[in-house]
Amino acid sequence: MPSIYDAIKEDHDRHRALLDRIAQTEGASDERREAWEAFYNDVKGHSAAEEETFYSKLLQQTWGQDAARHSVHEHAEMDEILEELREMDMASPGWITRFKTLKHDYEHHMDEEEDEVFTRARKVIGEEENDAYGETFLKRKSEELKLIEEKRADALED
Repeated sequence: MPSIYDAIKEDHDRHRALLDRIAQTEGASDERREAWEAFYNDVKGHSAAEEETFYSKLLQQTWGQDAARHSVHEHAEMDEILEELREMDMASPGWITRFKTLKHDYEHHMDEEEDEVFTRARKVIGEEENDAYGETFLKRKSEELKLIEEKRADALED
């Protein structure tokens, strides 16, 4: 089982690759749609799991509250952009412009999280808890992905 830090970093690496893949596509191509759906779903599951397992622990420490609140706020901002993009026409110039904003902001968020937040978090989630938190994170993310699929199935039925 990966540690919480490894599990989050693995997701980030996958997200960076998907962002790059999307950026290299054009219009409403199948390749863009597939990469976008994979990115959208994984980020939604990742963010929810991260907030519930990782950031909830940091919020318990006074010195960790600012970092956790900042990151959770960034999640909310990125979620707004994700939903905007989901509603836009992928072939429009506005879509790629908005996507570039998301890409820039999310890459900054991931870098900040891995460099600054992880350093602080290691004081709260030490080696003895790494794997347990990693397991909880992955389990929660899996549950969130199932909820996303259920919502999509319900929307298709309507």
